[in-house]
This record gives sequence, C-alpha cells and structure tokens, in this order.
Amino acid sequence: MTIPPDNHGRPENVRGVTHDLASRIASAKRERDREDDRASRDASPEMSGLARGLRIGTEFIAAVLVGAGIGYLIDLGLGTSPWGLLILLLMGFAAGILNVIRVVAEMNAASPAPPGSDLGPGAEDEERNDNDDA
Repeated sequence: MTIPPDNHGRPENVRGVTHDLASRIASAKRERDREDDRASRDASPEMSGLARGLRIGTEFIAAVLVGAGIGYLIDLGLGTSPWGLLILLLMGFAAGILNVIRVVAEMNAASPAPPGSDLGPGAEDEERNDNDDA
C-alpha cells in the first residue's frame, strides 16, 4: 500500500506556485512598507493647503464670534442694545483681520518660496527703475 502525498489532491506544481505567490505577496508588502516609511520621512512638517485654509478661516470666524458674543453680553447687562454688539462685532472683525495677517505672515516665514520663483520687484529692481527715470 502506498502513502498518498500530503498535497490534498493538488498536483505538486500547484503547491510550488502557491508558495511562490505567497513569497511575492510578502515581498510586495515589505516594499510597500519601506516606501510608506520613506514617504513619511520625506513629508514636510509644514501644513497642507487645506489645513492652512481651515486655520485661517477658524482664526477669523472665532474673533468675530467672540467680539459679537461679548458685545451681546454687554448689551444684556447694561441695556445698551444694539450698540455694544455692533461696536464689539466691528472690533472682532478687525481682530480677525489682524489674526489672519499674523497667521499668514507666520506661515510664509515658516515656508519660504522655492528657489527661482518670481517674488515681484525686489530692491535691485527698484534701484534700476529709479536710475532709468533719471
């Protein structure tokens, strides 16, 4: 009596193909993990465009809402409706504009323009224009 092979009724070459497929899948996973690690290392710590936009919008809206809220509370307490709300709403708007300017300046300082980009007229251009006018 012969002992049947332990291949569950599959031919011998199918088992080799399955083993080959499993090893290729494992190597592809390792390669993908290496690429993911490399991409996460190369990713800059700077914010994406969406994150920048959300931060700027949040800074502005928060300042306006805080100004309006404080103005409303002052109107409730002092009975000066609607003047406290209007004045502090405008002050909140101004604070929001200043916050946006501050945040944009901070973001621009954190990520300077790429080399070779046109940043508009510089000091040398202004001097050249002054000399051309003379």
